[in-house]
Amino acid sequence: MKQPAWDDPKSSAGTMVRGALWLLQVVGEGGTFTKNQLREVFPGVSQVDRRIRDLRDFGWVVHSSIEEASLLAEEQRFVKAGVAVWDAQERRKAAPRKAISSKERKAVLARDGYMCTLCGIAGAEPYRDDPVMTAVLSVSQRKVRTIEGAETQILVTECNRCRSGQSNTTIDVGEAVASASVLSCGERRRLLRWMERGRRGVTALDRAWEAYLRTPVDQRPELAHQVRGQQGADEEALSEAVNNRTAGTSASIGDI
Repeated sequence: MKQPAWDDPKSSAGTMVRGALWLLQVVGEGGTFTKNQLREVFPGVSQVDRRIRDLRDFGWVVHSSIEEASLLAEEQRFVKAGVAVWDAQERRKAAPRKAISSKERKAVLARDGYMCTLCGIAGAEPYRDDPVMTAVLSVSQRKVRTIEGAETQILVTECNRCRSGQSNTTIDVGEAVASASVLSCGERRRLLRWMERGRRGVTALDRAWEAYLRTPVDQRPELAHQVRGQQGADEEALSEAVNNRTAGTSASIGDI
């Protein structure tokens, strides 16, 4: 279906559909907009910002200042388009099966330990590779395909980033088993420890990198200089140990 114009006066589309078209045709992926802009573009429409939020159920990704600390309170960022909601057939196929009740949502969050089941991040925790962005947890409906091939629907806790654009992705247990089969014995042992703990372990290297990211930009060169000094000292000590061992071996051979 051809994409209609968002402001077509002959269109009978609802606010959510027109809002999606406006995001694509005016704001553009990666662009920002404000609630005031929405009210100006869609005058007289009650809760127009809520209609934009409804797009998330169709795989659209729109961030607020909660997900991106760099945004102002009034700003939102259009990150990624999802299902072509102006196509009635596509919209029906992707429509949420059933609204998740508050009671169900609380139970699922508690069951999953208030952590994303895909990456293990907790709510309000900053992402390791992007400390400006913090995780926002939500409960999603997912299709699951068992090892035997049967399919069912479940509710899972996911963070905003893992959920982005994956509203129709099926969780395949067989694929999970296959991915574990190619690991080495040591890697599989480590994976089993994560499974028992219910969360991926954080290494000393991860903690050091997070500490670096928290360091003010103007202090990072000095931090890097100190780390290079540590590395140089360790390499010098290692070289000296190797030389001493080599000298000791040579002396032993000379005594024979």
